[in-house]
Amino acid sequence: MPLVSPNALYRCAARDGYALGAFNVNSMESLQAVLEAAEAQDAPLIVQLSMGARGYLGSNWPLFVETMKRYAQACGAPVFLQHDHCPTPEACFEAIEAGVQAVMFDGSHLPFEENVACTRRVVEYAHARNVWVEAELGRLPGFEDMVFAENAEFTDPAAACRFVQATGCDALAVAVGTSHGGVQAPDDLPLDKALLARLHEALGELPLVLHGGASLPPALVAACNAQGAQVEPLRNCGEQSISDAVALGVRKVNMDVDNYLVFTTEVRRALRQTPEKYDPRTYLRPAREAFRQEVEHKLCHVMHSAGMGARAACREGAMA
Repeated sequence: MPLVSPNALYRCAARDGYALGAFNVNSMESLQAVLEAAEAQDAPLIVQLSMGARGYLGSNWPLFVETMKRYAQACGAPVFLQHDHCPTPEACFEAIEAGVQAVMFDGSHLPFEENVACTRRVVEYAHARNVWVEAELGRLPGFEDMVFAENAEFTDPAAACRFVQATGCDALAVAVGTSHGGVQAPDDLPLDKALLARLHEALGELPLVLHGGASLPPALVAACNAQGAQVEPLRNCGEQSISDAVALGVRKVNMDVDNYLVFTTEVRRALRQTPEKYDPRTYLRPAREAFRQEVEHKLCHVMHSAGMGARAACREGAMA
């Protein structure tokens, strides 16, 4: 299937009341898992590349973008390619030249006016090349790649309106209670649904985005640790809260940590159970399968996008 334009896929999500799951990939196994999940569930989604993935892949990372594109075009579900969390306008420009259809500029660490100025630079460059721009206002606690924020800074609706008007961004990532990678807490973090409703009312049809959408279920952490890992039992917003956010108008959710947890669990399990094996496929195959199953779970039970692929693909003008 040809790649789908971000604008068209977001319109479909808004019309049919679901969210686009956005999943970062950095290897053939993760890329295959995400696209196989999309096809199995007939679910539209976003395949993303991060700055961390660029570092992992090395200087030839644009070749992996081309691989992402080829695999996505062979997928039976509608998808588009995005670069996640670019910390500078220049990183966005590089991603656009590499061939992604959407970029996320993260200026949340900057003062408001500087965030506006940098985001506007990205928008001008991207829109001239028919590329969609996601921006961010507010700050999530936790790690994103190599950047750490200790405290949350929730997104103010009035400031968000000024920001969107000044920058012309196409989607806005907001801070309403989620975290990057989880934080120490006795229970699931509370999602500020009232604030989310006010943001949706203030910004109208502009798509809202949740970062830090992985829920770190204690069962997944326990399963990984049972295989010899030492993963700290951090908490994030629960899956029901993320599902509620979709009902309140969120149209894109980034969710990666849970996928990495199940992948690592199966790698460790295979290595423990078959210590005589040295063929990487022995442990990468079950790990890829676990990754795929977790993505399918999110599409079905959190994003509510399962079964929506054919409807999205048939929308007039959906193809890029």
